[in-house]
Amino acid sequence: MSEGPRPRHILLLHQLFVLGREAGGTRHLELSRRLTEKGHQVTVVASPLSYLTGRAHEGATAVEDADGIRVHRVWTWASEAQGFVGRLAGFVSFMVSSVWRGLRVPDVDVVWGTSPPLPQALGALVIARMRRLPFVLEIRDLWPDFAVELGVLRNPVMIGVAHALECLVYRSADEIIVNSPGFVQHIERVAGSDVSITLVPNGVEVDDFDPAARGAGFRAELGLAADDVLVLYAGAHGIPNDLGVVLDAAEQLADRPDIRIALVGGGRDKDRLMSDAAERGLTNVIFVPPQSKDRMPEVVAAADVALAILKPLPLFNTTYPNKVFDYMAAGRPTILAIDGVIREVVEAGQGGLFVPPGDASLLAEAIRAYADDPERRRKEGASARKWVAENFSRAEHADRLARLMERA
Repeated sequence: MSEGPRPRHILLLHQLFVLGREAGGTRHLELSRRLTEKGHQVTVVASPLSYLTGRAHEGATAVEDADGIRVHRVWTWASEAQGFVGRLAGFVSFMVSSVWRGLRVPDVDVVWGTSPPLPQALGALVIARMRRLPFVLEIRDLWPDFAVELGVLRNPVMIGVAHALECLVYRSADEIIVNSPGFVQHIERVAGSDVSITLVPNGVEVDDFDPAARGAGFRAELGLAADDVLVLYAGAHGIPNDLGVVLDAAEQLADRPDIRIALVGGGRDKDRLMSDAAERGLTNVIFVPPQSKDRMPEVVAAADVALAILKPLPLFNTTYPNKVFDYMAAGRPTILAIDGVIREVVEAGQGGLFVPPGDASLLAEAIRAYADDPERRRKEGASARKWVAENFSRAEHADRLARLMERA
């Protein structure tokens, strides 16, 4: 009788790794849980700092066990300045600390690096080569191209260095993971067409969400009336997220006091957005602090329709924003102001409506249409949940990831 694959000890370097009690994306927590259920061991080296606040996660300790996953929190430079230099210092300091810690984790079989940021992927490569272990590289965004297109990275020398680093880590990987099919062409151009690429897309733990729930507690916190229609955006408040367009749409909806827009999350642009909304007198926009991942099912359940939005830049057509899968699993239709591969997902699942990015008038028109048609909301929400359960379940993605780790 043949034996199954030998369990692997996987070392993951992830500066922004978060647990369920913390705000932020939990893709790696959910995948790591699934890997441990299959008998693998996962050790994570992470920063103690929240990417939203720059402060230490509440309750974070130097070494922590969570659902069978061992998490080592290593020193990372914390700066009150959120500019380029402060962020770069944080990335480089984590890279150095994580290499020091990662070289001392015993009995590792595979090193898993993830980008962005690129320095942490370089740290994973250094550990893998020094320990003569396979290096699995995960690409979650196309950096530095996104930073260049957004105008965040402008210095020609720094752009050249970043592209050289990208080329190095891509070409050094034994296996590459992508979370969106839109990244494959770019990676093949940088790393070569013979590179081994596996799609482990963003997805969702569907059973975490109850489509029949109404999020009564969260609606009460927002002061909503029973017949108010809530439009929910949950995610980062940064330059790429283009939330100024949402404020423009809210201004056009001032004649509909029954429509409320909740912007849940944090980021570099939040204070500016709050000041802008106050200056315009936008009483229909509610700003909500970041919520823990454990609470997100209740938050999304409070919504009647959900919103995903990014700036109208060509590179964003390649992305699979994780929030969309949460919306779909909760049985809520999505107004999608993002073109490209995620539009294909929403439209294939008949789970929402695309509006051109950057167009506040069409966004306001879409919100009105959903507010006036509860049956449409119910029908599209049910279709979205069915589609995402069949095509974007974390369990199936974890199977794919486990096979890759076993192969590596």
